[in-house]
Amino acid sequence: MTKAAASPVLSLPRADPDLHGLDAAAVQAFVRAADAQQLKLHSLMIVRHGHVLAEGWWQPYAADIPHTVFSVSKSFTASAIGLAEAESLLSTSEPVLDFFPRLARDRLQSGASSLTLEHLLTMATGHAEDTMAIMRALPGRDWVEVFFEVPLVYPAGTHFLYNSGASFVLSAALQARAGVTLDEYVRSRLLEPLGIRAPAWAASPHGISLGASGLRLRTEDLAKFGLLYLQGGWFGGSQVLPEDWVARATALHVATRSEAADWAQGYGYQFWRSTHDSYRADGAYGQFSLVLPEQDAVIAITAGNRDNWRIPPVVWEHLLPGFHPDTGAGGRENGLGRDLRSLAIPAPGFRPDPPAREAALTGQTVTVEPNVLGIRAIRMEAEPGAMVMTLTFADGSTESTPAGRAEWLPGSTALWPYDEPADPRIASCAGWTDETTLEVHQQCIGTAFRRVWQFRFGDGDDVSISVGLDMAYWHDRTEVIGGLMQPG
Repeated sequence: MTKAAASPVLSLPRADPDLHGLDAAAVQAFVRAADAQQLKLHSLMIVRHGHVLAEGWWQPYAADIPHTVFSVSKSFTASAIGLAEAESLLSTSEPVLDFFPRLARDRLQSGASSLTLEHLLTMATGHAEDTMAIMRALPGRDWVEVFFEVPLVYPAGTHFLYNSGASFVLSAALQARAGVTLDEYVRSRLLEPLGIRAPAWAASPHGISLGASGLRLRTEDLAKFGLLYLQGGWFGGSQVLPEDWVARATALHVATRSEAADWAQGYGYQFWRSTHDSYRADGAYGQFSLVLPEQDAVIAITAGNRDNWRIPPVVWEHLLPGFHPDTGAGGRENGLGRDLRSLAIPAPGFRPDPPAREAALTGQTVTVEPNVLGIRAIRMEAEPGAMVMTLTFADGSTESTPAGRAEWLPGSTALWPYDEPADPRIASCAGWTDETTLEVHQQCIGTAFRRVWQFRFGDGDDVSISVGLDMAYWHDRTEVIGGLMQPG
């Protein structure tokens, strides 16, 4: 494998879609369908023949803001294993226990000694439940040891179970053999050659990169990663990944079952096979780097959709027919650029006029009961075209964020709905849903999530406040806080 290029490609070349066989009308139809079906997309980038032909971000999301990509991280972890194998640091056929000699083998589950790195890569470890949830519930424990304590129900290699704990153990194995974290290992070998400048990879309480999740990438980073695989590991004038690894990682290794067609095509090395002879790096809530070899194309998407299985069928229905032989001359006016620049997440549907109760809020502070958010008081102030919410925390510090009436206003917050590193930027919108209920929606830019504050005002000074997310996740919760409105 040749050395990576000294001057990485920081930005992919752009071109007119006509020049590379992409029908602009197909892209426009996809965007319309995505919005009509409420797929909750945050970004879209289409690459063909190595050129970006269409790109757009649903404001307030933007090109330069890294987005949490969840399990797309797994495909980067697998790539690191491929690089380490090329450097003769390890072999995918090695027993996993060889990387962790400290583990007392006589205390481990029967069958543990037969597990290899390939079983971890293909999610065929023999577990009947995802071990990551158990790991996260035991932050003080050695997570690798926890992984091996969970019962192995099936013989290794015979049963597919999506197991994020397996991806974490891949990260731990690499760190044990390479002497550096997965995050450190991939930066010079994978990220820098692709011109990716990602924030730090989230880590376990013991400093091991999560492997299963924890990466934050720009949409173009997702596209570059897909392009690297589409090009057989070649990028920016160098062979970044071994070509044979790319073929192995994206091949079918284990069968999968699902009612969703694109989740029933089988699994490779931390890559999903998809319909139409394609494959993808795939993250929760609609993070995709979708590789279409027959079309020589990559489609990168970020989103905030709990039902992410709904997104690929719309891609196949509208975008796939848009690829055709390169016969266009380019330069035709089709309105695509204008349409993609005008994308935006719609503001919530609030009442057009605030109730009389709103005027009484100015100058009032809601003192709240002790809560896990550490908030002591909340003050809402009405302004022309906006409302400003000021939080006072238990330590006396405050945080004020403006919320537009019919538009998203930028701000920042120290309160985040996800426990991996994130940018503090938010965009907020506020309004009344009825005479007694005020809501503040905060789109957490850089994540898939939206936090929703709901204030229900009683007949007297009582206020009930709920704070939650518009999507459920295993560690999410809706906090309900009792409050009392008083001057000050």
